[in-house]
Amino acid sequence: MITEAGNDPKVAGLVYITAFAPDKGESVATLIKDPPPGAPVPPILPPQDGYLFLDRAKFRASFAADVDAEKAAFMADSQVPWGVEALSGKISEPAWNAKPSWYLIATDDKMIPPDAQRSMSKRAGSTVVEVKGSHAIYVSQPEAVASLIEQAAKSVKTSAAA
Repeated sequence: MITEAGNDPKVAGLVYITAFAPDKGESVATLIKDPPPGAPVPPILPPQDGYLFLDRAKFRASFAADVDAEKAAFMADSQVPWGVEALSGKISEPAWNAKPSWYLIATDDKMIPPDAQRSMSKRAGSTVVEVKGSHAIYVSQPEAVASLIEQAAKSVKTSAAA
């Protein structure tokens, strides 16, 4: 989402937290179309009324393996569905072409393979931090996420002052 929304003139930089960073003409669907051999397959259930959910029974192992069991169960039960149409939304102009970006790679992510995260962050020219953790790193290690956001904010503030 920030890849396109980041083009707003009020946005100074982008911070990706174990996320998709598509290029011009790409969508999430194109990025997940041909997973590398051996890549984990996220437990996405068949669409229901145009929305997707993760299988609750496989949620923790795939999405939040480093989150305590009770919290991961709550996350599975309260997950917000995402529209099937969101998969095919293509980027017209990625903001990372013109603005600085930072990227936190979760090295144990079972939703977006770490190698895919490395590839996307490299082509975006992102400042990268790798942290051992699951896709839900923002829950399991909020300090690491906040640290990267602070680093990005200080960097763009320094650039703006110069």
